[in-house]
Amino acid sequence: MATPEKEAVVKEVTEILENAKGVILADYQGLNVEKMSELRRRCREASVSLRVVKNTLARLAAKKLDHEKMATYLQGPSAMAYSYEDPTAPARIVSEFAKNYDKPTIKLSLFEGVFYGPERIQEIIALPTKRALLANMVRGFNAPIQGFVGGLSGLFQKLVFTLHAVKDTKEKGSL
Repeated sequence: MATPEKEAVVKEVTEILENAKGVILADYQGLNVEKMSELRRRCREASVSLRVVKNTLARLAAKKLDHEKMATYLQGPSAMAYSYEDPTAPARIVSEFAKNYDKPTIKLSLFEGVFYGPERIQEIIALPTKRALLANMVRGFNAPIQGFVGGLSGLFQKLVFTLHAVKDTKEKGSL
């Protein structure tokens, strides 16, 4: 029998899985309180939320969203890292943390609403951040403008040098 608290958690997890741009479920077993606090701090710094989720409630939420494949990965303790801003941030934060402490182990990922198993995590981590993509786009827009300004500058320099050379030849010719 479902309790109102469990129903609220299932509803919250369903909303997270449905609306977050990037979601990682990881096995955090083996992390002590100090390490878990450090992981939470790193997540907060990157605008990533981290919460512990019961697998049975996560399965119910996944079933509501037709992500039944997730059920096979939901074994053992699960922590869910998610971001509403940067879809790659949860994967990057959790995997960087895992490099230092060998935990947590990533079980699965939802990237822009598409389910990926742990074998595809490295592809997600390799993607540039939203900020980096925007910077590249601005650089792409800026390059032609810089080229145009550089070309105009070169033309004006040539004009100034030519006028200066004409002035010098006139001064030499009148003396």
